Amino acid sequence: MLAAFGHAGFARARLHHRRLKNGARRFNWCVGEPEAGMDDRAHQAHYTAAQYDAVVVGGGPAGLAAALALAQANVRTALVARRVPYGDNRTTALLGSSIDNLRRLGVWASCEHLAAPLRVMRLVDSTDRLIRAPEVRFDCGEIGLTAFGYNIENRLLLAAMETCAAQLPNLVRIDDEAASVQIRPERAALQTKAGTSVEANLVVGADGRHSMCRDAAGIDVQRRTLDQAALTFNVSHARPHHDISTEFHTANGPCVFVPLPGDRSSVVWVNAPPEAARLAALDDDKLSARIERQAHFHLGEMHIEGGRNVFPLAFEQPARLAANRVALIGEAAHVVPPIGAQGLNLGLRDAIAIADVAAHELASRCDPGSTQALGRYEQMRRADVLARSTVIDLANRTLLADFVPLQAIRAIGMKLLDKVGPLRRFVMREALAKSQPDGAGSDRTSRS
Repeated sequence: MLAAFGHAGFARARLHHRRLKNGARRFNWCVGEPEAGMDDRAHQAHYTAAQYDAVVVGGGPAGLAAALALAQANVRTALVARRVPYGDNRTTALLGSSIDNLRRLGVWASCEHLAAPLRVMRLVDSTDRLIRAPEVRFDCGEIGLTAFGYNIENRLLLAAMETCAAQLPNLVRIDDEAASVQIRPERAALQTKAGTSVEANLVVGADGRHSMCRDAAGIDVQRRTLDQAALTFNVSHARPHHDISTEFHTANGPCVFVPLPGDRSSVVWVNAPPEAARLAALDDDKLSARIERQAHFHLGEMHIEGGRNVFPLAFEQPARLAANRVALIGEAAHVVPPIGAQGLNLGLRDAIAIADVAAHELASRCDPGSTQALGRYEQMRRADVLARSTVIDLANRTLLADFVPLQAIRAIGMKLLDKVGPLRRFVMREALAKSQPDGAGSDRTSRS
């Protein structure tokens, strides 16, 4: 069976092609040592065919990145995702390694001009507490960079990724939603709502926090709902932002102004859920006046652009990042509050990691969905996800705490960041995640 991919010492691998009804190419991969007395034709029939090496479920930025990375690494890939217009005006601050990864995928050159550079990060204590932290500024020039990253509207990033995906012969797009995922020892089988059947050795679950793929793999998840919600919208303003991202820390959470091209910024305003709902219901003039005050008028007069959304915040952490032929990426693998802009940046690193693992396994004529392969992916991603989730949780807890000693500890920590250059530079470099261990080896060798 295809589980033999994971064992050393197999004799041969043969690739056969048949045309699918939809015109896509079906790949039959016969692997293993034939049983005694079995002729070649019987040997081929003894093994069950896999239609693709990998199937990606979910067409958000993380899912598209995984599909691009897999297909570009000569992994025969299906992407199961409905083509629908992006539903809101949210943006993503792409930091450090995310820009490197988008360049690797051939996406960044087509959308860089639509993004705003982030050169300075300001942290401002906007509480009225007895012990307040000093303002801290992180300047990219201090660690030899021209920018920490770039802020871009998600719809524009997705459009660039879709354009790139359409040009890849190794990637088949199935414009539908997954209806079921079945895990079998030798492969996974997926059925779409329209009835299309897909078989693959590896399933990449990029289907969000209510992941069908995660459920199919039997992976439990720990959820902790926060008494916070994020109100998101974009604004234009009278004064230039000078490529400075400003994060005001309030007693209910951060309020962040992230530069967009021109005199515009995206806003993520974390508050108690009733207050977030109240603010979202204000008309444009009243919300503009309220956000100007929250920003201490540092960007001058503001005007609310169309579209605003409220999202409840939570932490979600699966017991495993991969199991039973399923690798989780993006919000299927981790849900964190929008603090430090880590959410999608983590998801992009997930996408690159699973593509590297799959390419390495196939170049070695092994099964990309085997227990060993998924273990490598888990090893590559677990520490990064856990460390950043922990830091975000601690930062959020100390910000919300009314306990005076905790407020003092937070203030001391911010003071150290402000005054101790080596510590500040260390934090800046760590936040960018520029270097990653390559636990799978990055063998991207072509297979015949």
